[in-house]
Amino acid sequence: MIATLKEFPPRQKPATFTVDQLLAKLQAGMPSSVLTESCDLAIGTKAPDFELPEPLTGTTVKLADVAEGAKATLVMFGCVHCPFVVHLKGPFSKIAKDYLARGVKTVAISSNSVVTHPQDGPEFIAAEAKELGYTFPYLYDESQDVAKAYKVACTPEFFVFDADLRLAYHGQFDDTRPGGSAPVTGRDLVGALDAVLSGQPAPRAKPSIGCNLKWHPGKEPEWYGPQQVKK
Repeated sequence: MIATLKEFPPRQKPATFTVDQLLAKLQAGMPSSVLTESCDLAIGTKAPDFELPEPLTGTTVKLADVAEGAKATLVMFGCVHCPFVVHLKGPFSKIAKDYLARGVKTVAISSNSVVTHPQDGPEFIAAEAKELGYTFPYLYDESQDVAKAYKVACTPEFFVFDADLRLAYHGQFDDTRPGGSAPVTGRDLVGALDAVLSGQPAPRAKPSIGCNLKWHPGKEPEWYGPQQVKK
């Protein structure tokens, strides 16, 4: 699961677009997405290791680097374009910043295929991280090996690990969805973080729901179809 930025040279300079301008470009001509919910992952599962590039800095980041000294580690799988991710980027960033002071380390990972969705490529990851001022590394999983190790099905997905990197929570951010009128609070995720920090079991999780992760064509995992939300 080791990759370096030299394996995927930049396609455009990150400063070419703002995030809002980029998202506007994504509204036309995008391949369709399938509403998908996250898979079950057993509580207590050890966090799969990874070493991935951080497009913003050009460095590689290991899970051990992120989790060092942490009371809890928050791993989020997202991407640039998905409306379910866009819906909560601001609140998620604020929670990550607020909980850093309480000993929670955060890392975000984008695993979407740039074969089908070049708009989610490393240059756009870097642009978003810079523009939104993320206080956590935003990494690029070009091979999708890390997404498969975590059994990711959709974007966004959230994993909270305890100080021993054992899974304590895997579920939704909160009950809100794009286009709704309710305020985005991150209630479910915050409840899980508070529980882990206090040494208590996290509340039972509701599955995260979002766009299907954009797998490389022909490389979809066995859970790709079963996790699609049936209308």
